[in-house]
Amino acid sequence: MDSLPLIASRPRWQRWVWLLCGMLSLVTGVAGIVLPLLPTTPFILLAAFCFSRGSARCEQWLLTHPRFGPMVRDWRTHRALPLRAKQLATAMMALSSVASWWLLPAQVGWIPAVCCIGVAMWLWRLPTRKTGA
Repeated sequence: MDSLPLIASRPRWQRWVWLLCGMLSLVTGVAGIVLPLLPTTPFILLAAFCFSRGSARCEQWLLTHPRFGPMVRDWRTHRALPLRAKQLATAMMALSSVASWWLLPAQVGWIPAVCCIGVAMWLWRLPTRKTGA
């Protein structure tokens, strides 16, 4: 547990703030599994970041979680996203944007598409991890 000394040196109130931010990020990331315009991975990575500063126990739980642990460990190891993840995220954002444009009133139907374009631009600027690397 590399982050244990860092966590222990923080005042209790700071650890609670980091823990709360980590929990909120985790809940948002889990909600993103079923909500099409809400991304999962960035919020899970943010939760891991927050837990590393607020709770070694929560960080360890997240790192060993069967669904979320591999993505956090992979990000920490390579600092890059797999090409397949970028492609899938972009496709899902495009589908969600089209559905929003179709279902929402004309005055606001374009807003999700603009948000998704911004997220896609950020996503494709991140390093891409080669398969098998």
